[in-house]
Amino acid sequence: MSQLYHDASINGMAADGVGQPQNTRVLDGNEQQLEEFLGDNVEYDEEGEEQRYYRRKRILTVKSVISASLGVAMTYGVYLGLLEMQLILHYDETYREVKYGNVGLQDIDNKMLMGINVTPIAALLYTPVLIRYFGTKWMIFLSSGIYALFVSTNYWEKYYTLVPSATVIGAMIVPFWASIGNYITRMAQRYYEFANYKDENMREERKLPRGASHKYIIIFQCIFFSIFHLCFILSQFPVYFFLSKFLYGYNHTLCDVKQCGASIQSGLLPGFNVTVLHSLPSSVNLIYMESALMLVAVSSMILILILCGSAYRPTEEIDLRSIGWGNIFQLPFKHARDYRLRCMTPYFLYTGFEVLFACTGFTLGYGVCSLGLENLPYLLTAYGLSCCVFSSLGLSLLRLPRQIPLLTGPLLHSCLLIGLFFWSPTPRDQSQSPVLYLVAILWGIGSALNKTSVSILIGMFYEDKGRQDFVFTIYHWLQAFAIFIVYLWSGLPMMAKLGLVLASALISVLSYLWMEHKINLKVQPRIPKIPSPRHKVKGYRYLEEENSDESGTEDEGNGSEMDRDEKSGSEEEDCREQPPQRRRMRKTGSCYEQAVVE
Repeated sequence: MSQLYHDASINGMAADGVGQPQNTRVLDGNEQQLEEFLGDNVEYDEEGEEQRYYRRKRILTVKSVISASLGVAMTYGVYLGLLEMQLILHYDETYREVKYGNVGLQDIDNKMLMGINVTPIAALLYTPVLIRYFGTKWMIFLSSGIYALFVSTNYWEKYYTLVPSATVIGAMIVPFWASIGNYITRMAQRYYEFANYKDENMREERKLPRGASHKYIIIFQCIFFSIFHLCFILSQFPVYFFLSKFLYGYNHTLCDVKQCGASIQSGLLPGFNVTVLHSLPSSVNLIYMESALMLVAVSSMILILILCGSAYRPTEEIDLRSIGWGNIFQLPFKHARDYRLRCMTPYFLYTGFEVLFACTGFTLGYGVCSLGLENLPYLLTAYGLSCCVFSSLGLSLLRLPRQIPLLTGPLLHSCLLIGLFFWSPTPRDQSQSPVLYLVAILWGIGSALNKTSVSILIGMFYEDKGRQDFVFTIYHWLQAFAIFIVYLWSGLPMMAKLGLVLASALISVLSYLWMEHKINLKVQPRIPKIPSPRHKVKGYRYLEEENSDESGTEDEGNGSEMDRDEKSGSEEEDCREQPPQRRRMRKTGSCYEQAVVE
């Protein structure tokens, strides 16, 4: 009872204002909630939130790399599979006469292959312009759409459908691959930024330290090529599940073949039977197969569009375009000053020679000539599976000197080519299949090392994000030019083809060793200057004199290879010609802090 009186006396004093501070105002319910919301949150863990934010960024970066790899593998699997099935069907004389009469499918195929192989020669002129205009991710997406367009034209096989679509594919091959190489390299650099967000360079958005992202470039390129080489396996599905049940056996298709391998005097496979189909596939079944391929092609486009993040921030994309379209057009040619690219040119050409020789010269002149057309998909599957598995050998660059994987591929191919010089398989001899599959697997090991190591080397040499698209354009343009040369020599004797591929392999080894020798002597490369972005009064972002939305400028030149005080004479000349530009303000906060503020 005394406790009750005591509580009542306290309440009475509070009601009369006794014992309560005079300056304290009683808050109602809404004001109290607002005070709790705007006040300091003692339980908020800023460091933990920052860690979770950058962990999500790293996961999204890996997801983008895997999605891009799967999308490209599906696109090329559909393209190569449809092209292989189309060429087999159009080769059959009965199919041409019954299905299309006097349409001239073989002539259409020749024009189509010419469009695919000849058009990329002009790609050096427009590839960087397209990449800078559309952006890296959108260039990959649009190129995959062109491949889907090629699939759709096969519903109506006419000259005015197949040839134009093949020509457009040839025009988009170099932009497609240059964008992919640039995208994977940029994702590796961004992963480094997200993994080391606490570094001072990342906080102030400075240039990355020299060689900082090399580890992630090696890992991401190996991931990409391990997934991409699945396209050689996916491309055989149309033959596995559809065309194989219509093919004649090897005793029929090879009945007139007298020479195989090194003894072939001209062409790919002289004496091959003009009829390879014992029964013709119905038009409805063909439509079903092409519809399935079209579905996969559209799925790859959706995969790239939805799951792949952008390689650059919007302000960086604006900066890349703001150096001027004339400069964008000229810079691929100016990069020819760099002795490293000149010394790697034979290697770039060789990588184009060896892949196409493996898919045409070896598989037809040795594999099909001995085992029959029905075993063609199995040989290509063995080659593709070997490329997938052994692309992981590029991870050896994390521990071994870069010369080892870059020299192992050409030397392995050289040994195989010397062996092929002295081997002419017997036609229709199935006992030689273990040797043929072994050669396909070993060739796949060399191809995997070549592709992975060259892409890694380019990413390590040219870390400046403003010049990567130019260098990858040169690399893939030279590859496309090599494929064009292989297309021209298709009628030569097999010994001449083997000699050309062997010569290119040995020359690439010598040229690469000469480049490494000059690097060891610390010879500075002549790298063209990337002009600073020229922002006028165009666009809402740069109307003000000092706009905090602008991205920080990078030091000119390639920081990974030369410092500011070590510029070559040509770069100093470019600096004198370049008009002085207004220095823009750098952002001082991290990406996480900006996101929190927004």
